[in-house]
Amino acid sequence: MRPLDGIRVIEMAGLAPSPFCGMILADFGAEVIIVDRPTQGAPEIPNIMERNPFDRGKRSIRIDLKEPEGVAVVQDLIRDADVLLEPYRPGVMEKLELGPDRALVLNPRLVYARLTGWGQKGPLASTAGHDINYIAVSGALSLFRREGEPPIPPSNVLGDFAGGGLLCAMGVLLALMARKRTGKGQVVDTAMVDGSCYLCTQFFGLWANRLMTLDIGTNMLDGGAPYYQTYETSDGGYMAVGAIEERFYSHFLEGLGLDSADLPERNDTRRWPEMKARFAEVFRTKTREEWARIFDGRDACVAPVLGLNELEAHPHHAARGLLTTLDGVVQPAPAPRLSDTPGRVDRPGRPRGAETREILRDLTYDDDAIQNLLERGVVE
Repeated sequence: MRPLDGIRVIEMAGLAPSPFCGMILADFGAEVIIVDRPTQGAPEIPNIMERNPFDRGKRSIRIDLKEPEGVAVVQDLIRDADVLLEPYRPGVMEKLELGPDRALVLNPRLVYARLTGWGQKGPLASTAGHDINYIAVSGALSLFRREGEPPIPPSNVLGDFAGGGLLCAMGVLLALMARKRTGKGQVVDTAMVDGSCYLCTQFFGLWANRLMTLDIGTNMLDGGAPYYQTYETSDGGYMAVGAIEERFYSHFLEGLGLDSADLPERNDTRRWPEMKARFAEVFRTKTREEWARIFDGRDACVAPVLGLNELEAHPHHAARGLLTTLDGVVQPAPAPRLSDTPGRVDRPGRPRGAETREILRDLTYDDDAIQNLLERGVVE
């Protein structure tokens, strides 16, 4: 058993955040059906990965939503679904007669999850954007820079996946819990600008309590402190240092072979540049692996910065089963770990539309009706 066994999710095809949300739900047992567009013409939603980890555990159907019969198929799916996940700009689903007002009439128990960058209302709601834009306006991007340098986007992890897909999955679960009490579904409005701002709660607290300044790159956690920093090694690798507490800092200095008496007081912010330069000099005397061995087992909060291609070989990850391999693709295993009803990855995604006939049969369409829809290009 998995926690979401018996929950059916309709995932309208979209880019990274919504497939990630659907993947989370599928990993923990939900039956997820992707509704994608026909391949004839130029689909707006490109599937750039031939073997897409986001599609694991899911089935898919291709439907032409410009055709009334195509919309009717989605409405049939909605009648039997627990969750509908859609990533389009406000108004798109309404024009298709698939918006929440219509869907919740068809199925009052439906959790209608809307995942967008700007949200369903506000002056920017219908504006185009990507992760970098959402985290820029949310304030989150301002935190990722070094002193005197421009902000550096943290790939698209913060907006798309943390503030978007992950928070949307949480919203779906909350709405499903509420439905147990009320018997009713509801709309989940997930905006990446909201989510990425929400993730910055600690920094609002630090700023309000005058424990950090908005001169980003000079504070303890944003690259200002010499003991919360990354340092290059002699072979071009990097070590990550998080020796905030006094006892960890002492072990850190021991590992470097330095005496605190020969260094400035560690919280003298005026001399942090001098300390960073000294630590950088020492780190450049050994390779990353040499430093990893020195700090192995030492409570100094120092760790090597690993590339994606190095994770499988790490003993901690092997012991926990951090990664799994599916369809020849190494990818993260489901998280978090549940003791009694854990997530599971056991089936790679197939080409989009591979289950079109199967899904239509589940909806009680007979073979003649299915063939008719196929021949007329309503489904593919």
